Amino acid sequence: MLRARRILSSAALALVALVLLAVATNRLSKARCFQLVGEVTCRVDTTERIVALTFDDGPTPEGVDSVLTTLDRYGAKATFFLIGQHLERSPGQAQRLLAAGHELGNHSFSHVRNIGHSREFYAAEIARTSALLRAAGQHPRYFRPPFGRRLIGLPLEVERSGLRMVTWDVEDQPERFTDPARFAEDILARVKPGSIILIHPMYRANETARAALPLVLEGLRQRGYRAVTVSELLKREAA
Repeated sequence: MLRARRILSSAALALVALVLLAVATNRLSKARCFQLVGEVTCRVDTTERIVALTFDDGPTPEGVDSVLTTLDRYGAKATFFLIGQHLERSPGQAQRLLAAGHELGNHSFSHVRNIGHSREFYAAEIARTSALLRAAGQHPRYFRPPFGRRLIGLPLEVERSGLRMVTWDVEDQPERFTDPARFAEDILARVKPGSIILIHPMYRANETARAALPLVLEGLRQRGYRAVTVSELLKREAA
């Protein structure tokens, strides 16, 4: 009986340890400003009222049409992290973004969670999209992981590819805010000098994000902020 209890106790402890390990691994994979290997940039330390405005996914015609119009109205520049599969279908949309003076980044080819895959998988996800970016006219410099997820394999391959891992410190929360005004207020409340802002405006279901973007840009302007590309923000690192 005593032996059985010890076995059950050991099994229970092992199960608890596995659960805690799984929770810790999950949280670590989503950390915005830390990763186990390689460098990650989630913001820049500066006192200047400047932020990098970034958009993920796409490109899609409805997303590009709406966002370009709004950015042009406010004289803002941004970095668009594009998915290779969409870029392959709509290369002209990427060229429109570049022609308007914006910057493009690599957001993987298939936009799956990049955890637990082989080195070859990561390499292909990065290389295929980088090739499409070059064909559109953008020399790829930055990579953003799908869903922000990464552990060891992906960061290592990003580094081998000569790209820089860029995440964010301010993200939209469409699951919490469906009203454009509240959506924008939530973002503006968390912005600091040197922030990297992430917004998802590309798909048909992202109407709230598209409607909120002018409110975000107006709020930034009223607070004395300037919205720029990631490359422009990173110039403040050595300043």
